[in-house]
Formats: sequence, C-alpha cells, structure tokens
Amino acid sequence: MANIKSQIKRIATNKKATDRNKAVKSELKTRVKSALATVGTESNDEQVRLAIKRLDKAAAKGVIHPNQAARRKSRLIKSVNAS
Repeated sequence: MANIKSQIKRIATNKKATDRNKAVKSELKTRVKSALATVGTESNDEQVRLAIKRLDKAAAKGVIHPNQAARRKSRLIKSVNAS
C-alpha cells in the first residue's frame, strides 16, 4: 500500500475511472449485441441508433479511441445492411 498521500488519492481516482470505463465498455457490448440481434425487425433502427450514440459518447469521453468507435460503427452498419 502506498504511503504517499498523493499516491493514495491517485489510486482511488484510478479505481473510480476503471470502474466507470468498465461499465461503459460493458454497455457498448450490450448495445451492439442487441442491435445485431434485432436485425430484420422494426425495432432494429432504434437499437442501431442507440448503439451508435453510445459508441460516439464513449469516444468523446475517451473511454475508447475515436478510430475504434468509427470501426465498430462501420462494422455494425455493414452487418445490418447485409441482412
């Protein structure tokens, strides 16, 4: 365990950020999975829109890299259009 006060604060801050990032990444996976699962139904457009919105938000907050968000959106749209 750290003895330095600033390091103790840093560990706590890092834990909060890690937990937040983990939750956001988990939600991204869920949104993309639900969008792919509803391909061919009328609720698909809404699910895809929500998945893209969450990907953009995660990229804006720095949880994922902007290029990763673009790549994942591209693959999502490509798979939706293929079906």
